[in-house]
Amino acid sequence: MDLTKSYFIGAPPEAVWRALTDPALIDAWGGGPAAIRAEPGAAFTFWGGDIYGTVTAAEPPVRLVQEWWGDDVEWDEASVAAFSLVPEGEGTRLTLEHTNVPDDEAEELDAGWDDYYLGPLKELLER
Repeated sequence: MDLTKSYFIGAPPEAVWRALTDPALIDAWGGGPAAIRAEPGAAFTFWGGDIYGTVTAAEPPVRLVQEWWGDDVEWDEASVAAFSLVPEGEGTRLTLEHTNVPDDEAEELDAGWDDYYLGPLKELLER
């Protein structure tokens, strides 16, 4: 199954990019402890390793693509989270396309993006 989320964030793309890729900012919006380098082939972890994977594409501040795995899940293959950032007015339109989501986890993951990732990221940047 595939999920798509779209958020308007009242901050420039460069600030949104940093919130997606800077471990200190990831910690600040609640995804830490985190380790990430926004370079293709680099490993990353969020929530102390509960979510981990590999950066497959990084085009600052426009596009970030990651293969995702969960520590407590038994997926046959990675899901892919692709973030695109487009300037919109005084802010940024962040669109997430999360592909290869197991059907039985789609509802939980859909809510998780809002409650634990994109929602808190937006809130941090708009303070």
